[in-house]
Amino acid sequence: MKVYILQKRILSIFLCTVLVLGGLMVYSRTTEDGIIGVFSNQKRLPIYSVETNDKKIAISFDAAWGDEFTDDILDTLDKYNVKTTFFLVAFWVDKYPDMVKKIYDRGHEIGNHSTTHPHMSKLTKEQIANELKTTGDKIAKITGKDPVVFRPPFGDYNNLLIETAEELNYHTIQWDVDSLDWKEMGVQPVVDRVTRNVKKGSIVLFHNNAKYVSEFLPLVLEKLQEQGYEIVPVSELIYKENYTIDNTGRQQNN
Repeated sequence: MKVYILQKRILSIFLCTVLVLGGLMVYSRTTEDGIIGVFSNQKRLPIYSVETNDKKIAISFDAAWGDEFTDDILDTLDKYNVKTTFFLVAFWVDKYPDMVKKIYDRGHEIGNHSTTHPHMSKLTKEQIANELKTTGDKIAKITGKDPVVFRPPFGDYNNLLIETAEELNYHTIQWDVDSLDWKEMGVQPVVDRVTRNVKKGSIVLFHNNAKYVSEFLPLVLEKLQEQGYEIVPVSELIYKENYTIDNTGRQQNN
């Protein structure tokens, strides 16, 4: 009887082991890192915000469609003596080269936002490199300066993207304050959302062609400056070396 019970226990342990390993094998098919990803914390993160003692933040504009309000944005930024970062897609650069030059000449940073605005986690390394190089070359041809920050379309990324971007000397940038200006909810919701959620080291996301940007941007800048924030381009906020990124995407200086 004791032998029979022992055999049942051994069989149960064996079956449980098979089920667990089988589950891991199934799980591995849905992750980019396979079984190793279950046991490790090797997932790479872009920079969402920056740990800093300074009351400093960055404002960014993604530009992929239209430039109807871009002159208004630049005039407002000049009025409040603020410099920001514009992340540009290649087809926007092709369509509005004079505006690209104007943005740069007015003292703002130009960042890379891909060539075709794809979901970049679905691309091969070669395709990712081509997306970055094509747009980077177009920007450099107009401005004379290679971009050093990159924002993936849709905020979509994986390890391969971040590592390939690094090899091409880009810092991959997200945001921790989303204005949701693309939802076109009106002026005050954007002002409230941004000014109530920023903190030291925040990166704010706007879009250059948001419907109410000409109205909400002056109010946002005025409130942020009243709160004592200094607003700088992304590359002036982030650390370029000797840093780590925690599990929230907050960059910290070592």
